[in-house]
Amino acid sequence: MDHDGTGQRPDAAHSRERRVAATFVRLADTLVDHYDVVDLLQTLTDASAELLDASAAGLLLVSGGDSLDLVASTSEESRLIDTIQVSSGNGPSIECFETGKPVAVDDIETTDGRWPEFREQALAQGFRAVHAVPLRLRDSVIGCLTLFRSEPGAWSAEDASVARGFADVATIGILHERALRQSNLAQEQLQYALDSRVVIEQAKGVVSQLRNVSMDEAFSLLRNYSRSHNLALREVAGMVVSRSLEV
Repeated sequence: MDHDGTGQRPDAAHSRERRVAATFVRLADTLVDHYDVVDLLQTLTDASAELLDASAAGLLLVSGGDSLDLVASTSEESRLIDTIQVSSGNGPSIECFETGKPVAVDDIETTDGRWPEFREQALAQGFRAVHAVPLRLRDSVIGCLTLFRSEPGAWSAEDASVARGFADVATIGILHERALRQSNLAQEQLQYALDSRVVIEQAKGVVSQLRNVSMDEAFSLLRNYSRSHNLALREVAGMVVSRSLEV
């Protein structure tokens, strides 16, 4: 038998299972005191795209009130789409956040009239399918993990389950056990992640201009520097913006 019900050959399916398990272990190991929540969420977003065969992924978190802000993305294309969803107030990620339920679109081209701004820009960026998963803490929804694919097609039950797992890890990473002891920790973590993203985007622009590289390449340079020097990503970005550091 060539397949095991997941659309993959058995050896490929088992290989992915091992990679998924290893990723969960690696993410869990980062949940210690003084962990870098921004890098954790970026790592999780990157891993979800890679392991679920997505072309791109993005993670949105609720900020002040009920509005969403982009915290992590795997490409400028997905960053643009998520930003458009937030600004227009409609799209699969917005619906996912508002309903607290996953939203899967097998073919974005068939969504005429449902999310016009999202549909137009998603197709323009080469995306044809999308799957959005809520970040939930019991009855509270704090964000959304969105996965994009360049080919139309249904998301398997296994992919949906793994995506749900990544969303749960993101939620745990944001709130952490300390939220049980400090009622304001969750909001502090969320605000830290959102504020950090502003500085990081500024730093990406500086590096992109100075190095004459793409925004994605600029982000990789920032992230590699923060890891190799054991510095928080936000700290490195702040130094780049203030021009006290060149990466």
